[in-house]
Amino acid sequence: MEHTRATDILSALKANIASVIVGREQTVELLLTALCCGGHVLVEDVPGTGKTMLAKALARSLDAEFARIQFTPDLLPSDVTGLNFFDQKQAEFRFRPGPVFSQILLADEINRATPRTQSALLECMAEGQVTIDGETRKLRKPFLVLATQNPIETAGTFPLPEAQMDRFLMMLSMGLPQRDEEIAILRRFAGADPLEALQPVCSTEELLALQAQCQAVYVHPELLGYIADLALATRREGTSLLGVSPRGSLALMRAARAYAMLRGRTFVVPEDIQALAVPVLAHRLVLSQGGFDREGGERLIRSLLETLPVPTEDWKQ
Repeated sequence: MEHTRATDILSALKANIASVIVGREQTVELLLTALCCGGHVLVEDVPGTGKTMLAKALARSLDAEFARIQFTPDLLPSDVTGLNFFDQKQAEFRFRPGPVFSQILLADEINRATPRTQSALLECMAEGQVTIDGETRKLRKPFLVLATQNPIETAGTFPLPEAQMDRFLMMLSMGLPQRDEEIAILRRFAGADPLEALQPVCSTEELLALQAQCQAVYVHPELLGYIADLALATRREGTSLLGVSPRGSLALMRAARAYAMLRGRTFVVPEDIQALAVPVLAHRLVLSQGGFDREGGERLIRSLLETLPVPTEDWKQ
């Protein structure tokens, strides 16, 4: 795919989603960044901020198969992945696929399910496959999990373990709108639902080509060192019990490539890494005061970005 064509497709995706989602340009850009590098996204926010609308707008813009799972404490792993059942008419076992056999999967309120059900997504997210009764089935590409959780209401929830959090490329927040944005929302939805009129602007084949092109974006060796220094600093920081793993470093490199492509460049610059460090790395930290602390993790990453020396080179290949 030509570079100009990739830029046109990404611009069309942004504009299409923006016709439904008011504001939140940075959130949309980060979501498209994750999509281009094949990563999954966790959105933590209060109800009613547009998380489901964002997922549906993305799926409609991509001409991709969309599925939603409402996670509850009584949800079983087989409700997520599917199961083998005995068909009496055919006198044989048949497989009934679960919602993960889609392309855009909204895992709504993922922390309301038990750890056993949460773990049903681990193999899907990490390897793009599902193993049931000893048989492995590949998921269709592209495959994106967009999970949500409510940070306020914690009664009856099961916090995601570190291994599950580490599978998400980014953790984002929609945030509440400002007054002018809220007025724009009221005007936009006063008539017909704009989501119903949304048409695809990117085919599955074009998205797969975008993902392949993302891997060709150049990352200067000095910037690889910058990413490594940042990851090492999180491990040595006294307030961090568990720093960023090599998976986190790889995630930041992949995301930086996609973000550069979204900006119309064929090479990464330090500003790409700095813009992505918080959403990509903060949720992977376990602070010494115990467990996951989103605000504390974000403060730590911002502090490290301020203290680490930024390399200065000619970043073009």
